[in-house]
Parts: sequence; C-alpha cells; structure tokens
Amino acid sequence: MKRIAATAMLMMFAGVALTEAQDPAVVNPTSVKVRLDNARVRVLEALLQPGQNEKLHSHPAYTIYVLSGGKVRNHAADGATSESVMKTGDVIYRDALTHWAENIGNTPIHLILVELKDTAPSSGPKR
Repeated sequence: MKRIAATAMLMMFAGVALTEAQDPAVVNPTSVKVRLDNARVRVLEALLQPGQNEKLHSHPAYTIYVLSGGKVRNHAADGATSESVMKTGDVIYRDALTHWAENIGNTPIHLILVELKDTAPSSGPKR
C-alpha cells in the first residue's frame, strides 16, 4: 500500500513538473515575458530574433497581435511543421496547442499573446 501511495505521489509531482515545463514563459525565459496574469487572461510578450528557436510549450486558446512581423516555422507536438509570414498589425486566433516555433526570417518577430482562461460567466451586469 505504501508503494502504491508513493508511486501515485511521484506521478502527481511529475505531472505538475511536466505541466510547468510547458509554460512558454518558463521554458523560453529569454524570449517570452508575462506582462499580465489575472483570473481571465494571461498576456505574454514574445520577441524571437532571426534564427532563434523556442522550446516545446503549450498554450490554451489564445490571440496574437503582431507588433513586428516576419517568417516563422511552427513545429507541432506530433512533428508536423508549417511555415507562415506574420505581418505587422495582424491579429490571429489559435485554438489550444502544444508547439515550438523558429524565426526563419531576417527580422525580429515581436508579438503580444493573450491566452484565454476558462472562467465562469460573470454574475455582474453585462456591458
């Protein structure tokens, strides 16, 4: 019984570590900064220099505002890749995903990401 409990505890802590390890700001501290974190959203600022790669991380559903665009290659967790050009001023919505990206262009890519949090509807007045 003690062995089962110890194994369960180890698995629980390993799961927490894995979840934290996929936080974009934790695994990419030089390129991703948290600018706001509250009950409804988390706002990240990302700056990816030409040739720079991110580490694997996860996002809930989120939007991206492109401050400075460029050419990016995205690598999905399943190994699939896609290339796109992000244009300055673009606003992009993405469903939840696990990926890593690399800047394959010649200019820095500067983004604001707004991650959406699952929250219960507000009981206050609607505006």
